[in-house]
Amino acid sequence: MSQIEVDKVIPQSGTSLQVGENGDTITIPAGATFNASAGTLTLPDGSVVEAKIANSAVTNDKLAGSIANSKLTNSSITINGSAVSLGGSTTIATGTSWQSSIKTSSFTAVAGEGYFVDTSSNTVTITLPSSPSVADSISIIDYAGTFGTNNVIITSTPKINGLTADHRLTVNRQAVRIIYADTTQGYVAYAGVNEGSSPALAQPYSIDFLIVGGGGGGAGAYYSGGGGAGGYRTSTQSVVSGSVITVTVGDGGAGGSGIGVNGTQGGDSSISGSGITNVTSAGGGYGGSGANGANGGSGGGGGNNSTGGSGNTPSTSPSQGNDGGDGNQTSGAGGGGGGGASAAGSDSQQNSSVNNNGGAGGAGTASSITGSSVTRAGGGGGGAHSGTGGSGGSGGGGNGGSTSTAPTAGTANLGGGGGGACGYTDAHRVGGDGGKGVVILSIPTANYSGTVSGTPGVSTSGSNTILTFNGSGSYTA
Repeated sequence: MSQIEVDKVIPQSGTSLQVGENGDTITIPAGATFNASAGTLTLPDGSVVEAKIANSAVTNDKLAGSIANSKLTNSSITINGSAVSLGGSTTIATGTSWQSSIKTSSFTAVAGEGYFVDTSSNTVTITLPSSPSVADSISIIDYAGTFGTNNVIITSTPKINGLTADHRLTVNRQAVRIIYADTTQGYVAYAGVNEGSSPALAQPYSIDFLIVGGGGGGAGAYYSGGGGAGGYRTSTQSVVSGSVITVTVGDGGAGGSGIGVNGTQGGDSSISGSGITNVTSAGGGYGGSGANGANGGSGGGGGNNSTGGSGNTPSTSPSQGNDGGDGNQTSGAGGGGGGGASAAGSDSQQNSSVNNNGGAGGAGTASSITGSSVTRAGGGGGGAHSGTGGSGGSGGGGNGGSTSTAPTAGTANLGGGGGGACGYTDAHRVGGDGGKGVVILSIPTANYSGTVSGTPGVSTSGSNTILTFNGSGSYTA
């Protein structure tokens, strides 16, 4: 092997010096030191591989500057299932982020936050995030111990405990944590601590309602219209434990007390409460004495030569009642019948030049909410001139009076209208009173709380408990 011994090799011209040709191998013998500390040594890409670097040989002080993240095979790390690039930043949750501001009004919750909620003055509605991720959590605590008085309503576009209905917190000092699971269950109540025995998150259930207003009073003499039936409405609504449903039962209107005296309007019946849709059935319109019948749940019958009142007033859908009948447009005519829940009252009928029959009251509507079919809200019959008084409509409508018979009252707690008076004798000149209304609740027995006020009748039908309110009161779900 040829050998050249020199102390220094420099380029003949320029600043580039080549050692060897393409494909040659340049060897540095073992024990020799190649010192490039005072200059720059450029190596081709890929020439230094992992196997050629001893783990303990390259220290931080041997690396001048920094290595770009893009030059590294693994340029990101994974935290809680999410990739974070090297050099980037992320927030690592360390637990619930409790908010220092006490919540006293409705708000939209944020994932990962906890809230102290004060319902001392009002109910608070909390809207959960609409696009949650798995394990997103919300924590809620009763700050003032008033959830039992003013509830917290929790609402969400995703489901809550597998249901699309709103849920409530109803127990004083209640605390609950809600965590999003999936689209099937939505948010799930994970833990709850209560003073009482209610579940962490109250589950909704359905109640069927029947609401009948008080019947209108029949008119006093002469030849007078029958009273209209109380409005007839039904409703099925979802409620949750702790909801208080207030029940109002309307009284029947009084019959007109003498010649030319109209009856009086029936009272409204209703259900109301936080978290439910309030429903009101209007009282029946009174019968007219020589005057038009009044508007109402069902309209009152018109007196002689007068028109009946309009039913379904105020307007509801489905309709809560029908129009009253007209008094025959002939001098000395009988009165029209009051409207009923399912039919209008009939007009009075002239059967001779002298005799005029009162119009029949409109028929009521049958319901089996109590377990057996019962017809309610029939209109009162109109009073006759010298013929036959109109018959009361099925469902508690009172009969109209005649020269030989006094008018009768609508049946109590069926909401029937009172019969109109005839007036040929003193005993028959007072119209019949309207029947008082009723409110009935049909509750799944498995959910029935037994907490009521007033004196409702309590019975069972199949798997349901039936509350029949003949007077005002309440039910706490």
